[in-house]
Amino acid sequence: MNASEFRRRGREMVDYMADYIEGIEERQVYPDVSPGYLRPLIPPTAPQEPDKYEDIMSDIEKIIMPGVTHWHSPYFFAYFPTGSSYATMLADMLSGAIGCVGFSWAASPACTELETVMMDWLGKMLQLPEAFLAEKGGEGGGVIQGSASEATLLSLLAARAKVIRRLQAASPELTEAAILEKLVAYTSDQAHSSVERAGLIAGVKIKFIPSDDKFAMRASALQEALERDKAAGLIPFFVVATLGTTSCCSFDKLVEVGPICNKEDMWLHIDAAYAGSAFICPEFRPLLNGVEFADSFIFNPHKWLLVNFDCCAMWVKNSTDLTGAFKMDPLYLKHRHQDSGLITDYRHWQLPLGRRFRSLKLWFVCRMYGVTGLQAYIRKHIQLAHEFESLVRQDARFEVCAEVTLGLVCFRLKGSNKLNKALLERINTAKKIHLVPCHLRDKFVLRLAICSRVVESSHVQLAWEHIRGLGTDLLAAGME
Repeated sequence: MNASEFRRRGREMVDYMADYIEGIEERQVYPDVSPGYLRPLIPPTAPQEPDKYEDIMSDIEKIIMPGVTHWHSPYFFAYFPTGSSYATMLADMLSGAIGCVGFSWAASPACTELETVMMDWLGKMLQLPEAFLAEKGGEGGGVIQGSASEATLLSLLAARAKVIRRLQAASPELTEAAILEKLVAYTSDQAHSSVERAGLIAGVKIKFIPSDDKFAMRASALQEALERDKAAGLIPFFVVATLGTTSCCSFDKLVEVGPICNKEDMWLHIDAAYAGSAFICPEFRPLLNGVEFADSFIFNPHKWLLVNFDCCAMWVKNSTDLTGAFKMDPLYLKHRHQDSGLITDYRHWQLPLGRRFRSLKLWFVCRMYGVTGLQAYIRKHIQLAHEFESLVRQDARFEVCAEVTLGLVCFRLKGSNKLNKALLERINTAKKIHLVPCHLRDKFVLRLAICSRVVESSHVQLAWEHIRGLGTDLLAAGME
């Protein structure tokens, strides 16, 4: 493919993408395929000679689209949103064309410097403390990671390295192995599974703090666990507080937990993967109060801020905590500006070496929407969630199972878990809308998250009527 054909095919692809997005409502939100459907549809080996472009595009509709779950359909209410906008698609196209691997400032100065500035833009939108902003010339700053799971693991590994250095400085006879076997980290019993996975990878014990009746981690429960573990000779060193849990969007009590972490010299990591985007709205910023106690904070613009995957925003108060854990400096990666104090080499802030030009997506989206446009988008989703909550509350057969704060509603038919599992099965078998469940204590609960950029009140109303009708059918069939 030469430049001339690329121009022609590129225009065709943009038209295809725009048609897909504009027509996504007409596509069934969840596919009718079985595991292994795709392999029989394509050859067992790559072609020896080039295929025609027209044949490839034909296969997209014949082979790929039948197996796609349409995350951007207005009838997709599962998981949490994944960001999408025309602005971010254009930026990703440009990033692919530039094709740099920005592991250091020298590898592509614009890639590094735009990321630093964009993280400060985001930090100011969230009203983060100045200690997290690079422009203030302190020890802190922001970096784009691939996912919240990756960022949580990084924070845990950095905290582990930091506490080992501190303890060995005080007691040089201590071995790393002796320290590791006593380290213990904490998080709520509502935290994302990625926290537990981070512990498995890092070889660190994770203890789950029982949440309160609002599914939040409180200071009293954390303090009790700390005292018990210290008495047993363990070394508490790391706490993950979640703002907007995956199950029900609950919020750990940061203003309570934060001071304990600072007093006990434990690293406090805040996971606001979904909810963080809402903090750009002044009315939701109080949910972030207590962030000043944190050592690291993350949220995913690729969830709810119209930026496509992958783009996890991470800030640290002291960047040397990260670089001290991960810095490797072979000669072939060195450059003459690396010790100038004027630049950042993000390869020391992450697990991989290579990195894409992801900050372009933030730059395009922030400039093309403006802060007010992004705020309006968030507020609309939250309004639609409250609209669905109101519909559920009007039907005495259903119950809302957790406080609706942002764009997620947890609900169920009053009755057994068996009844609600049957309801979800009917919903997802019909494939008019798509939902996923969660467990809240011993209850099987349905989650409806407002996800799509193009979702409207009419789609929420249709979803409720569909759910309500299937619930009526189940109850009429005598299931309880």
